[in-house]
Amino acid sequence: MSTEGPSISPGKGEGVAIARAWLSENGESIVAEQVELARIPSPPFGEFDRAEAVATKLRELGADPDLDEIGNVTAWYPPRGDSATGGPVIVAAHLDSVFGPEVPIEIHGERDVWTGPGVADNARGLAVTLAVFRALVHARATTHHPILFAFTVGEEGRGDLRGVKHLLRDGSPLTDAAAFIAVDCSGLRRIVHNALGSRRFRITVSGPGGHSWTDWGRVNPANAIAEFIHRLLEFDLPLDPRTTLTVARLGGGTSINAIPAESWVELDVRSEANETLRDIELQIREALATSITEQEDGAEGSLTAAVELIGERPAGKLPAEHPLVQAADEATREIGVEPELGISSTDANVPQALGIPAIALGAGGRSGDTHTVNEWFEDTDGAAGALRLLYVLSAVAGF
Repeated sequence: MSTEGPSISPGKGEGVAIARAWLSENGESIVAEQVELARIPSPPFGEFDRAEAVATKLRELGADPDLDEIGNVTAWYPPRGDSATGGPVIVAAHLDSVFGPEVPIEIHGERDVWTGPGVADNARGLAVTLAVFRALVHARATTHHPILFAFTVGEEGRGDLRGVKHLLRDGSPLTDAAAFIAVDCSGLRRIVHNALGSRRFRITVSGPGGHSWTDWGRVNPANAIAEFIHRLLEFDLPLDPRTTLTVARLGGGTSINAIPAESWVELDVRSEANETLRDIELQIREALATSITEQEDGAEGSLTAAVELIGERPAGKLPAEHPLVQAADEATREIGVEPELGISSTDANVPQALGIPAIALGAGGRSGDTHTVNEWFEDTDGAAGALRLLYVLSAVAGF
């Protein structure tokens, strides 16, 4: 898909009409499947059970899903070997939730309102993506571009987009994709066309440790971490591109009456620009080196420091005038909603960084208290989220 040219309008053919009618009649079924999927635990690095459930549903539709070595589930529409040509259009919904295996997954509610961990993020995205696959099968729609439906692992937190990174790894035939659409959580208004980049670090300072009284005067890793954090607070972070630095977690030591042998801190750095992320990383490393030197000055012993990159999500931008964004704009208006462009961190970050046109869309309804055990979802608009996705696909895949 080129970066210039007129907007692409949602298709008006028979396939779209049949799929639209099917989706419009099955809004309640979409919510029921959403709740069913939400009740299957899918913690970071433990998405297998939910992946198997999705694969089973795809097989029941006559698809031949593939479960790859890291847990992604993919299925083609139409099946490989059919008449669709050209670079694929990828539709991705992530399988994982933010909740670890220690969190009970209890989903409560009835009909339109449901509460529980992950009930919206991303059980809603999964259910709507499956619904659109079903609608295409029901309509027997003929597409110009093949569509790859991808259900990815590792979108949340320490997962670091590992699922989509694997799909689009070096040498993958999917890197010639015509477009990429991430389906994530709820909402109908936002079109995420800018990718918020991030780098996450775990910084560990180590020393000899010792007794808090008899060894007082030795180098103290906790003091070095404290000095380091103080220096971070003095960073002049740019407003354009907007950039944030968060001291997210810290710890160390084994006893109240001991000089710790190790202290650590985890940082979350976010920016709209990859160049700024690189600049901030250099500043972090310089601040750490200076803090170590200052803590060693006049103290007994020496300190060592290690910087581990524990997460990297590339930033990216897709112009508002791009045909994919325009197709999403028209699709949003088609369902009677005024679109709003936005920025976020989603599976779409990776394709954007590779030059593949990519956006992220909500899957309809309203939600709140996201990433808490009290997360809730309200079905306010039936199948509208699925219809919007259908319309965008009809425009970019050609049916």
